[in-house]
Amino acid sequence: VQLQAYGGGLVQAGGSLRLSCAASGRTFSSYAMGWFRQAPGKEREFVAAISVNGDSTYYADSVKDRFTISRDNAKNTLYLHMNSLKPEDTAVYYCAARSSGVTSTLESRYDYWGQGTQVTVSS
Repeated sequence: VQLQAYGGGLVQAGGSLRLSCAASGRTFSSYAMGWFRQAPGKEREFVAAISVNGDSTYYADSVKDRFTISRDNAKNTLYLHMNSLKPEDTAVYYCAARSSGVTSTLESRYDYWGQGTQVTVSS
């Protein structure tokens, strides 16, 4: 599967953005999906994950209650709705797919990665 993340940009603190991740191929619905991010000078970290049918979601503590992960299997698209953004949310955001279909918060468990989209939150 090929993934392409988009929707990033510059937003003021307290604002909102919606990231999207378009997937190629017919098997999107069989992949567990996740979002990760990497801030300058830091390692890539887990943000959110969603099960194959969307009924289970997982979040990093730092984004819980502010971000929402969702998917539309009919459109082969993954989303990340980000509200109440903070300057510390500034990072390159990556979408990832796990072919086993088992949801994970671990970066090493994902098989396919998108190219990343930059999110910058100004104070």
